[in-house]
Amino acid sequence: MLPSFFDSVLQLIVRTSTDLPPDVRAAMKIATTAEPAGTRASQALTIISQNIDLAVDHEGAICQDTGMPTFEVHVPVGANQIWMRAQIRDAIREATRRGKLRPNSVDSLTGENSGDNLGPGTPIIHFDQWERDDIEVKLILKGGGCENTNAQYALPVDLAHLGRADRTLDGVRKCILHAVWNAQGKGCSPGAVGVCVGGDRTSGYLHAKEQLFRTLDDVNPDRRLAELEASVMSTVNTLEIGPMGFGGKVTLIGCKVAALNRLPASFFVSVAYDCWAFRRLGVILDRSTGEIRTWLYRDPSHPIIPMIDQAGFVRTGKELVLNAPLTEEDVRALRVGDMVLVSGRMFTGRDAVHAHLMKHEPPVDLRGSVLYHCGPVVVKEGDGWRVTAAGPTTSIREEPYQGEIIKRYGVRAVIGKGGMGAKTLAALKEHGAVYLNAIGGAAQFYARSITAVEGVSLLEFGTPEAMWHLRVDAFPAIVTMDAHGNSLHRDIEETSGEQLAALRG
Repeated sequence: MLPSFFDSVLQLIVRTSTDLPPDVRAAMKIATTAEPAGTRASQALTIISQNIDLAVDHEGAICQDTGMPTFEVHVPVGANQIWMRAQIRDAIREATRRGKLRPNSVDSLTGENSGDNLGPGTPIIHFDQWERDDIEVKLILKGGGCENTNAQYALPVDLAHLGRADRTLDGVRKCILHAVWNAQGKGCSPGAVGVCVGGDRTSGYLHAKEQLFRTLDDVNPDRRLAELEASVMSTVNTLEIGPMGFGGKVTLIGCKVAALNRLPASFFVSVAYDCWAFRRLGVILDRSTGEIRTWLYRDPSHPIIPMIDQAGFVRTGKELVLNAPLTEEDVRALRVGDMVLVSGRMFTGRDAVHAHLMKHEPPVDLRGSVLYHCGPVVVKEGDGWRVTAAGPTTSIREEPYQGEIIKRYGVRAVIGKGGMGAKTLAALKEHGAVYLNAIGGAAQFYARSITAVEGVSLLEFGTPEAMWHLRVDAFPAIVTMDAHGNSLHRDIEETSGEQLAALRG
């Protein structure tokens, strides 16, 4: 067999999780220059840039949600794909053990986390034969937040603000614009989209995701699709959704479109949305040894140019300090747009915790608490734990629960990303609480605000879904929903909807 295959795949996994490819770095570098200094968008991009550098320097996960590992493998005729699949699975298990991947494989019927990222359907591995002698392995790590903003349209269809999208390239253009608008900040913008025109519902989504393996600076060989990609990129940023959905000049950093034949009765447009933490790399392996001969997307002989030349996020003096536990007076004094620095005790809580709290008393006293929508990457150290990555998860999933939990248990601040809906906004106003938007994907940046793990509850839900008791110091976030009925997310959705209507054509 190939003695170096396992080590090569493991190296690919670790590097993909911790080091953005050069084309994505370049696009994000351009984005940072497009946003005026001192704006919310500029602050978000500064934190993102620092996070990208920290991930490389410390070989830590760029984003705590290391996603669904998806491999595209090309092999010579006669290669043992069964053996290779087993080796790839072993490499995934080892990367998870080392804390480079978060345990993300959950039994869909029981909710039980396998703990090693293995299970039916995970990881995803696609094999294809070719007539070359070497082996190509590509990997993309696409997180759940951006996966949830994927979209599929059956044309003709009526779209909000854009009217009817017909079975034409202009109809496809409208679908792409609508998908980006609908994602808002939930997919950690600025993002990129892979698009498939045609196919069936299954092949369309698969082919759309495969477009994310293209580099952001390539040119589509099909002139019609190249023009469509250019058209989207020349107009989509006028929506001014901006980084994290805070408003701004850069909403999308790439659009890649392909087409498959379809049935006469069907015309699907499938959109795969990826976040700024656009993690994909690849390697060419020697067919005899499995050693890495060439890296795809990056050249290891070229030094990585830092994203930022300064210290990164710098305080302006306008930040407001919050020390948990919080009082109603503390949060009533806050307004949308305020930058806050949170210190004290903080509890994590995702989907399983929220569902649990609807039926059971909390394992800790939540009065005056800060509840963080986060599934961190943690490693065991002796009798304790250490957080290695801890960015926010998409909050809208907790909308069915959040208002009631605030009411019952006296939670004063909720931290997440992408904002929440009308039920939560009403509860914030009635009971005196705020929603704080942390910067999605900035897992290394926020891990450094955590000074200690003081305990854990509900560990039976698995490490991402457990309730972690954290001690934080100067944890930065922006008030985007306040205790007075104001919501930045609602305002940006409305104003960007008006801009979308202007692109109707």
